[in-house]
Amino acid sequence: MFGGGGGGLNPRKMQEMMKQMGIEVDDVDAEEVIIRTGDGEELVFSDPEVTRMDARGQQTYQIVGDAETRKASGGAGGTSVDQSAADSAGAVPDADVEIVAQRTGASEDEAREALVATDGDLAAAVERLE
Repeated sequence: MFGGGGGGLNPRKMQEMMKQMGIEVDDVDAEEVIIRTGDGEELVFSDPEVTRMDARGQQTYQIVGDAETRKASGGAGGTSVDQSAADSAGAVPDADVEIVAQRTGASEDEAREALVATDGDLAAAVERLE
């Protein structure tokens, strides 16, 4: 990051320089980090080393560790219906129905209908009912 050559800087000196520039670095005690991608997969880092750098209000996170790739399990912000299960059974997961009903104050039947109409998209179902 700073300087050239093979020697590098003393870590203590590096921290002093960063602090003078208004950059703070802290370790985050994380047990797991999950990154959901747009293509329906998750990158799961178990027991990662996470560092947060705050440079004048802009926060940057660095994750170090091995990631396991798996099919996304869903969550509050994405499409959480397993399409093969939804297609074969025509069912919407009860957990999704509960989330939409709680968020909108709608009945579970109304929440289920909105989820079916939006192909299981939680955000679109909430928007439809609000």
